[in-house]
Amino acid sequence: MQAKRKLRAMDTPRPAPLDWTTLAALDETAFCALLGPVVEHSPWVARRAWHERPFPHWQALYDAMSGVIHGAEDTHQLALLRSHPELAGQEARAGTMTPDSQSEQGRLGLLRLDAATVLRIETLNRRYRERFGFPFIAALRLHDSLASVLQAAEARLANDEQTERRQALQQVCEVMRGRLLQAVSPEPSTPSPTLAGTVP
Repeated sequence: MQAKRKLRAMDTPRPAPLDWTTLAALDETAFCALLGPVVEHSPWVARRAWHERPFPHWQALYDAMSGVIHGAEDTHQLALLRSHPELAGQEARAGTMTPDSQSEQGRLGLLRLDAATVLRIETLNRRYRERFGFPFIAALRLHDSLASVLQAAEARLANDEQTERRQALQQVCEVMRGRLLQAVSPEPSTPSPTLAGTVP
C-alpha cells in the first residue's frame, strides 16, 4: 500500500507553471496557496514574501523568498530545517513525504534502495542530526547521482555549526528555486533562471 501511494504521488501530473501576468494579479490568499508549498511545510515564507510585492521579475520573487528564509528569526529557521524529511528516512518509508519531496528523492532512487545502502544512509542521517540538530538537506536536482549526495553529506559533517546552518539554509533556497520554477513561469522578457548549480 505504501509503495502504491508513493508511485501515485510521483506519477501525478504537475500543473503547468502559472504565467507571470496571472501571478501578479493574485490576492494574498491565492498567492500563498500557490507558493506556500515551495518551502517544505513552511507557508509562512510565502506569507512574508507577499509583503515585498510588487515583484518586477522572477528573480525578484526568488530573492524576496530567499531573503525571508535567511532573515528569519533563529527559531523559525530551525523549525524550517527540522520540517524537512531525511534522505530515505521514516517519512519516505511511510509514504508521507510531500509530492515534491517524493519526486526529488525518487529521481535518485532513494525510495528503492538495497539493504546496505539503507544502512549507510541511516548512519549518515543519525550522525548529521546528532551533530547539527536537524536533518541533512540537499537540493537533489543539483546532483546527478546518489553517490554525489552521500559525498556531500560526508563533507558537510566536517563543518562547524554556524557554517552548516548557512549551508543548510542555502540548500533550502536551492530546493525552493527548483520548485518555484515549476510553479511560476518567468516573465517572457527575462531569460529563464537556470536549474543548474554548484554541487555542495
